[in-house]
Amino acid sequence: MPKPNYEQLYELACKRKGSATAVESLLPRIATETQLAELGSDRYLAEFTRKIFQSGFVWRVVNAKWPHFEKVFWDFDIERLLMMPDEMLERKASDPGIIRNYRKVKTILENALMIADTERREDRGFGEFIANWPADDIVSLWLYLKKHGSRLGGNTGPYALRTLGVDSFLMTADVEAFLRNHAIIDSGTHSLRALKAAQSYFNDLKQESGRSLSELSRLVSLGIGRNNLPN
Repeated sequence: MPKPNYEQLYELACKRKGSATAVESLLPRIATETQLAELGSDRYLAEFTRKIFQSGFVWRVVNAKWPHFEKVFWDFDIERLLMMPDEMLERKASDPGIIRNYRKVKTILENALMIADTERREDRGFGEFIANWPADDIVSLWLYLKKHGSRLGGNTGPYALRTLGVDSFLMTADVEAFLRNHAIIDSGTHSLRALKAAQSYFNDLKQESGRSLSELSRLVSLGIGRNNLPN
């Protein structure tokens, strides 16, 4: 089956959602490089942590408890967190106001350390590090987070980046099905081979359309996912 071009993707999404207006209202917006660069390291750590806790859990429960997460972990102040002794972390992990999962709580310190180490090595803020990463190789940023961070592999790191406004496609079940149906990938979803093939396809679509990777990824999902066809 030939790879659909941008016009075909957009036409299918419009058909399934009913109109171009409906489609446009569902497309994500990305942050500017300036916005990403100026975003504090604490906000990156907070979103990494939120997505780690949301993984395999009910998202609305995590979101309902999130204000208490912010309070318990000092608004994710990285310097303060890295000075915290182990026994204090254990006490915080037992706080009934958060989701008491010590293994996931531990990732807060581990990812705080990853961010601090990145800033030292790069001699710049973590936000600037993220902002300057080229979108046409966003999968390498996913792999960086997986290698140097804690529990940021799979879709966890990419989902966090997308929420923060980083221009990134996502390997959701719908996107994976689309890529397999059109023989764009033929290996494990998160294998290097599959990630590079997906990146190449979305890069081509971006060049053709002028759309962001985030928009294009959503368009694919709108065209293949569980949508109601108009009568």
